[in-house]
Parts: sequence; structure tokens; C-alpha cells
Amino acid sequence: MNFEGVNLTIPHKSEAMKYVDEVSEGAKLIGAINIIVRKDNKLIGDNTDGRGLVNALAEKGIDLKGKKVTVLGAGGASKAICVEFALAGCSSIHIFNRTLEKAENIAKVINSNTACKAVAGEWKDTLKIPPCDILVNATSIGLYPDKSFPDICYEDITPQMYVQDIIPNPAMTLFLKKAIERGASVGDGLSMLAHQGAIGFKLWTGLEAPYEVMKDALKNI
Repeated sequence: MNFEGVNLTIPHKSEAMKYVDEVSEGAKLIGAINIIVRKDNKLIGDNTDGRGLVNALAEKGIDLKGKKVTVLGAGGASKAICVEFALAGCSSIHIFNRTLEKAENIAKVINSNTACKAVAGEWKDTLKIPPCDILVNATSIGLYPDKSFPDICYEDITPQMYVQDIIPNPAMTLFLKKAIERGASVGDGLSMLAHQGAIGFKLWTGLEAPYEVMKDALKNI
């Protein structure tokens, strides 16, 4: 095995778990890996999706301990984010999705394995956002070339909230622009993606990643 590791993407994230020797705690709960690291001739499976966002928030000085979070969507990215947020100490996570069952499945994993309280909700019509510290769009709504934005009640966004989009292209989505109009601080998907790459770089090499260089390179793609 003359390699340090590999990155994985859909549709291999879950299937690949069968072929590694160990899986990180977070990846076990997520049920998927997106990175493999070779260590002492063992293959270690991990998932950087949620941790990339945790690190992006830490860069902004945001400590997740005790925070109330609302997450839009219940796909793979949402599950990874919710799990890592719960492990990082969030007090509660509301997960909203058009298909309620998917949100319920994520909430069950979190409630069964962490101290965080997770609540699932069905996303019908224009969604009312419950009081929270952090709001995350974990859907693909707004990803280029889509120019739409999540159907939520933007009047519920306050200047005290931090609003995050996971979409890297465009970095400044209409969702974030609307949040800025409401006075909220925002974070874009580009930072999350760069931090994911930085985590992988360190896992493979043991060295600190050139994060700013990586982020600048993403901006120029």
C-alpha cells in the first residue's frame, strides 16, 4: 500500500466502511467515511464533512458548547454536521426536512449517542425558524446554477444569530445575503470546504495545512 490515504465521495462513502480496519467515532455515527488514512499498515476511515464546518466556526471564534442550532435539510452533509455539532457540545439541534423520516433518523442517532437534544420537524411551506444561536443551510438550494434560496421566514433571523451556508459556489448565496440584510453574521461554504481539505492534509502528512493558500486556490477555481 504505497499511499498515505484517499478521499472518497458519493456513492462510495458508506460502502467503503466495510473495507477499512478502523472507523472514527464520528464516522460511525454518521454511517459514512469520506477519507481513509494509512497508519501502521492499517486503513483508518474518517469523515471530515462536519468537522470542516466545526473548524470554520472555530476560526470565527464560535464555541459550539451550549449552542442551540437549527439545520435545514437531512441529507448526508446534514447528518455529518449534526453529529459533529452534537459531539462538540451543542445543547440542542432542530432538523427540518421535507421528508420527516430522514430528519427523525438523524435525531434518533444524536439522541441515542450524545448529550445533545435533537428534534426533527417537517418542512412545510414557508418554514418558521425557532429561536437559535446558529442556523445552517445544509441543502443544495442555491448551488450554481440554481439561483433560488430556502423557503423560510427570514424575519425570524436576528442580528444575534450566526447563519451558515454549506454551498461553496457561489460563496455568497442569496440565503446569506438575506441573512446579512437581517443583521446576522454569516459564514460561507468555501471556508468549510477549505477546512475539510486542511483536516485531510494533516491526517495524511502530520503537518499543519497551508489553509489560507488552500482557500485562495478554491476562490480561483
